[in-house]
Amino acid sequence: MANASEYEYDLLVIGAGSGGVRTARMAAATGARVAIAEDRYLGGTCVNVGCVPKKLYSYAAHFHDSFDDAAGFGWQLPGPASFDWATLRDNKISEIKRLNGIYQRMLEGAGVTLFNARASLADAHTVIMSSEHGDTTVTAEKIVLATGGWPWVPDFPGSEYALDSNQIFDLASFPKRFLVLGGGYIAVEFASIFNGLGSDTHLIYRGELFLKGFDQQVREFTCAQMEHKGVNLHFNTNIERIEATQDAYSVYLTNGDVLEVDVVLAATGRKANINNLGLDKLGLSLDEQGKIPVNERFETALPSILALGDLTAGPELTPVAIAEAMQLVDHHFTDTVPKALDYSTIPTAVFCHPNIGTVGLSEEAAREKFTNIRVYSTDFRAMKHTLSGSHERTLMKLIVDDATDVVVGAHMVGEEAGEVIQGIAIAVRAGLTKEDFDRTVGIHPTGAEEFVTLRTLTRT
Repeated sequence: MANASEYEYDLLVIGAGSGGVRTARMAAATGARVAIAEDRYLGGTCVNVGCVPKKLYSYAAHFHDSFDDAAGFGWQLPGPASFDWATLRDNKISEIKRLNGIYQRMLEGAGVTLFNARASLADAHTVIMSSEHGDTTVTAEKIVLATGGWPWVPDFPGSEYALDSNQIFDLASFPKRFLVLGGGYIAVEFASIFNGLGSDTHLIYRGELFLKGFDQQVREFTCAQMEHKGVNLHFNTNIERIEATQDAYSVYLTNGDVLEVDVVLAATGRKANINNLGLDKLGLSLDEQGKIPVNERFETALPSILALGDLTAGPELTPVAIAEAMQLVDHHFTDTVPKALDYSTIPTAVFCHPNIGTVGLSEEAAREKFTNIRVYSTDFRAMKHTLSGSHERTLMKLIVDDATDVVVGAHMVGEEAGEVIQGIAIAVRAGLTKEDFDRTVGIHPTGAEEFVTLRTLTRT
C-alpha cells in the first residue's frame, strides 16, 4: 500500500454502477482509503436504465396474458382491463429513486468518499473531477475504470428520430404503434414488453433470426412463440430511412415496406462508455472488439489503471461485473489469490415473453467442442394452460458430453425460465452428470421437474 502522504486515496473508482460500487465497498472493508466518482446516477445502467426498470416493465406486460388466463380458472373481471402508462412509468421512477438512495447509503456506510463529478484521467495516478463547481484533481495509488457501456445508434437518414434504450422507459405517452430495430436480447425484450402492454409491435432485424449466439433451437422456438403472441417480426431487412410526419413516423425498410409507428427504438448494441475518459492521454486503446484489454488481475497496460465490467471482454451482465469486482479487490487489497471466474458457465436470462433461461454451451457450440454429444429436449403445454386456454408452450433442453456424461448446457424457454435456470446453473457449474440429473427426484407437479425426467434421447 502507498504511503498516506503519497496519494490521497488507495483506490479511486470511476463509475458508480454495480461493478464500481461493489469494488469501492469491498476495498473499503479491507481498510483502504477509497473514493468513487459518478456524474450521472448511482447504480449505473442496471438500476436506472437496464435490468431493474426492464424487469418491472416485463412484469407489467405479463399481466395482459394473466388476465386472459384467469377466465379459465373461474375469475371474471368487472370489465375489460385497461393499462395506464403513466402509472407504470411514475411508479418505476419512484422505485429507482429508492434504489439510488440505498446505493448512496451503502457507500456512506462503507466510508467511501463520493464525488458527484465527471472524472477523466490526467496520468496514471491522477484524475480530474469536473462539476458545476469547477475542476479539481484527486490522486490515487490505483484507479478502477467501471464506466460500463452506452447505447449505440447506427447512422441513417432520420436516425435522430430513433430513441435508445436509455430513453425508452420515460416516454411522455404510450405508443400505440411501436418499432424496435435490432436482434439482440434488448431488442427482443422490448418487443415483448410493448407487445404485452398493448402496442402494435414490430421488430426489424437485418439477419435471418434474432438472438445470434444463443442455441438455435431456442432461437427458433422463441421466434414462433413471439409471433404467436402477436409480435410482427421482420428479418433480413433493415431501416433505410425514417421520416417524421405530423404526429408519427414513416419507417422505410430496405425490403420496400413502409411502417407507420409512434416510437422507434434502436436497440442495436452498446459500446464502451469512454468518451472524455482520457484513455488517449495515457496511451490506452481499445481492442478489436471495442473493449479495454486487461490481464487476470484486471490491470490494463498501465498496472495502476484497472478496468472491469462492460468495459472489458466477457458477458455484459451485472452479476459478472459484481463477481469481477470481488476478484479485483481480492487480487489488490487482500492476501487471497482468487480462483479465476469460469465465464463458460455463467447463466443468463432474456426477459422476452416467454422468458429464456440458459447456462453453458449451445448445441452448436457443444458439437464443435466435443466429439460426441447427446441432446435431450422436450416442448410441452404447461399444466396451467390446460385450463387457461393459452397455447403458449415451454421448451427444455439438456446437452451432454457423451464421453463423460457431464451436462454441458441447459436451456429453457417458458414461464419464469430465469428462476428455474438459476438452480440448474449450480449443477452445470459443478460439472454434474446426466446420471446425477436422472437420480434427482422431481417436484410434482411443476414444469421444472422435466429437467430431471428427460430420459428419451432426442438426438446425438
